[in-house]
Amino acid sequence: MRSIKLFLALLLTTSMVAVLHAQNGFIRGSVFDDATGETLPGVTIFAEGTTNGTLTDFDGKFNLSIAPGTYNLRISFISYETINLKNIKVEAGKVSLFENLRLKEAKIELTEVTITAEAVRNSEVALLTMKQKSANLIDGISAANFRKIGDSDAASSMKRVAGVSVEGGKYVYVRGLGDRYSKTILNGMDIPGIDPDRNTVQMDLFPTNIVDNIIVHKSFSAYLPADFTGGVVDIETKDFPELKTGNVSLNLGYNPEFHFNKDYLTYEGGKNDFLGFDDGTRAIPATDNIPQFSEVAGNPDGEKGLRYKEILKGFNTVMGATPETSLMDFSLGVSVGNQIPKNKVTWGYNASLSYKNATEYYKNAEYGRYGVDPAKPDFYEMEYREFQKGDYGVNSVMLSAMAGIAMKTKYSKFRLNILHLQNGEKRAGIFNYSNSDLGAVFEGVQHNLEYTQRSMTNVLLNGKHMFSDNNWQIEWKLSPSLSKLDDPDIRFTRYEIKEEKYIIGTEAGFPERIWRELDEISLTGNFDISRNLLVFGSKSQLRFGGLLTRKDRSFIIRNFQLNVRNIPLTGDPDELFFPENLWPYNGNASRGTTFETPFIPVNPNQFDANNLNTAGYLSWEVSPLKYLKLIVGVRTEMYQQRYSGQNQLGDIVLDNEKVLDDLDVFPAANVIFSLNQSQNLRFSYSKTIARPSMKELSFAEIFDAITGRTFIGGLFTDANDQLGITYWDGNLTSTRIDNLDVRWEMFGKGGQTISFGAFYKYFKDPIEIVQYFTQAGAFQPRNVGDGQLLGLEAEFRKNLDFLFPSLSGISLSSNFTYSFSRIRLSSTEYESRLANARTGETIDEYRSMAGQAPFIINAGLAYDGSGKGIFNGLEAGLYYNVQGPTLEVVGIADRPDVYSRSFNSLNLNINKTFGESKKLQLGLKIENILGDVKESVFQSFEAADQFYTYLNQGRTFQLRLGYRFF
Repeated sequence: MRSIKLFLALLLTTSMVAVLHAQNGFIRGSVFDDATGETLPGVTIFAEGTTNGTLTDFDGKFNLSIAPGTYNLRISFISYETINLKNIKVEAGKVSLFENLRLKEAKIELTEVTITAEAVRNSEVALLTMKQKSANLIDGISAANFRKIGDSDAASSMKRVAGVSVEGGKYVYVRGLGDRYSKTILNGMDIPGIDPDRNTVQMDLFPTNIVDNIIVHKSFSAYLPADFTGGVVDIETKDFPELKTGNVSLNLGYNPEFHFNKDYLTYEGGKNDFLGFDDGTRAIPATDNIPQFSEVAGNPDGEKGLRYKEILKGFNTVMGATPETSLMDFSLGVSVGNQIPKNKVTWGYNASLSYKNATEYYKNAEYGRYGVDPAKPDFYEMEYREFQKGDYGVNSVMLSAMAGIAMKTKYSKFRLNILHLQNGEKRAGIFNYSNSDLGAVFEGVQHNLEYTQRSMTNVLLNGKHMFSDNNWQIEWKLSPSLSKLDDPDIRFTRYEIKEEKYIIGTEAGFPERIWRELDEISLTGNFDISRNLLVFGSKSQLRFGGLLTRKDRSFIIRNFQLNVRNIPLTGDPDELFFPENLWPYNGNASRGTTFETPFIPVNPNQFDANNLNTAGYLSWEVSPLKYLKLIVGVRTEMYQQRYSGQNQLGDIVLDNEKVLDDLDVFPAANVIFSLNQSQNLRFSYSKTIARPSMKELSFAEIFDAITGRTFIGGLFTDANDQLGITYWDGNLTSTRIDNLDVRWEMFGKGGQTISFGAFYKYFKDPIEIVQYFTQAGAFQPRNVGDGQLLGLEAEFRKNLDFLFPSLSGISLSSNFTYSFSRIRLSSTEYESRLANARTGETIDEYRSMAGQAPFIINAGLAYDGSGKGIFNGLEAGLYYNVQGPTLEVVGIADRPDVYSRSFNSLNLNINKTFGESKKLQLGLKIENILGDVKESVFQSFEAADQFYTYLNQGRTFQLRLGYRFF
């Protein structure tokens, strides 16, 4: 509610300011040093023939308020060539924007350059300038490119960035490395996503009209966090929007597989499900004072018996999914932003609200578990252990609100940014189930009802200060966050079907009701100090700073196991809680639905954890030669993680014990050779780290009722007592990585570029997800043998006007990443694979790295809307993305490896603006044109692949209507 009030207040302020300044127009822009790519403060901006002028601030930006008319602008700075900008048209209440003014140092005598206004309005060129001059190896995408490709959210746009892949339309991975080695930050600061166990944040939460640019750091510098390897994705929001913006949008999405399907499965939830949170409909019936059935079985009417029956009646009675016609996807969004100059202070603001409601329906979804028979090495085909195939529906609601306000004086800038995310996801499914594990062979049917609600609130307070000589700069940031993740009332029911009779018992597994709760509070603060120096006759910068991050997490799972005692069963799960079937059944204390509480008195799925990260760094950027730039630095991080909890047997109890205690030094060196004004050759070396999450360093056992898979915390050991083999000792540690990079890059006019690069990484104690021997259908994070990764990258962007001048509006872009990875098998993994090898199979001492894609291809053909007639304002793009088959889950003993197959994604974007002012926009987007499906498979020597996961994504058609009311 506070975010909505702030949004309305900002909207009212916009209207008032528009009236006050209607008589004038504005000329705004940014000025850069052409040689270094850095912004230039103190540059004089003067409108010839008037007395109107201004200076750029310490961000290199200027804002000139002037009466409507046509002007020539003079941009000058001591020891730089002067720019004369001709024929600038200024209209009342409107902004003429020049985003990429680049001043060159004067050689012998001061000179002047005259250019046209249209030549400097491309912020994509500005981003490429940043890329060319950056001390780091970076890639990225700008606000100008967002407009060109018509993406409404940040995740969609990231598929165009070299070496980047997007998982599930939300999470961004760099260079094919998974979540563990990729990191997302917002405005340079750590920000938890709505899943606190991920390094990456759901990028589809950020509408593109509030994003200034997204930078992907592929090489490490000392001022960056050390816990990344593939890359850091930095989302920069607009603090002082160059243009006054106000946008509303409506998106409709239709997928023939998902929508208007009368067989769609769902269940009756709460009244607030459409807002992304439960209204109490799924509340747990009791958390304490819960009798066990053994205490009440002989006395139903005693004090404990009455309490037991009270709890039974407190359960929500819905247990089965019901068919209902599914609706199509829709989303709504509104955003505003502007900057308001007043006297010597400039105010800026941004605000956005968005709502998404998406429905998925997976027909004939498959989840399987397969293995090989160690006693039959001549038999190659895998045998199924567990298999389920059926249908399930998912309805996901995402509500996001962001508001930011900023203030800038001549030498200081302050920013306050507030972000809230709310997500609710309801799932319901019915599966045919079969099992042949451990001799318990049966067929049956499984019903699942689930709900997950997540929320995250983050506040960023940021200050930046420059001293009058422009040589010292101080920046500080403070960012508290609150994250919550709840799974209220997961309902799981499985029947065995034998001779047309429905049976609930030990073979099929007893029905369960599960409540999971996670709360996490984090506080991050950092400061950076930089000093500009003159060394070797050229500009140099010394930079140092520090960071402190504290996170506290509380986690608990409470599960009720149901026992159905001698009541008639028809296969309808709701019957378990029919009033007449509750214990005692017809007054009979030996019959009826009862419950047991495995979490009482010992609950291994309850823990408290915290971590503290204290960091400091020093970095120096210097140019000893005109064509050579060196950036060297070192970062140190002291990281401690503590845990309070116990294992399932209760014989290991930890009370705020240190489970991770690292003190590491992370050196970084970047070398840039400027071969000429348009070409660079880059080299870099660094050390980084990947740490286990709080969930991974725990005794938690987290069951996914839909897939039947269980996550096992890394503190558990995994052993085969009969053979005397310990597959895992429970000592999970951090991964330390050495990184080498080299890249050649060339930059042409109009944003055209070509680059080739190579990278090498060495992983000590990498963490991978491995199947858990002791418990069927479970997996666990473990340190495996040391690993290596060698990769090649290529990228180009080229306008097709070299073929025919008429093709000047069409551009072709492509990037390709190839990688070769290998992990040295540990002795236990090697012996395990050897003991279960098939006849004729050779077991190598190496395998590929889990989570590492062997290749990534992104390609796009785009039209920029520069045509005439009906083609004016028409922008279109056809984009292809694919990631190679990737090891997803590592096998152990008789459980084979799991690989995700390639998903060929081909998407079409078409956007058209209408009207003289181009305020109305209509867009069409077609996703997954090829109709590819998501598949993960078990793979074994000389055996046919068997499904681990199979989901048909279908094709989605999206229609977007947008209106810009400023």
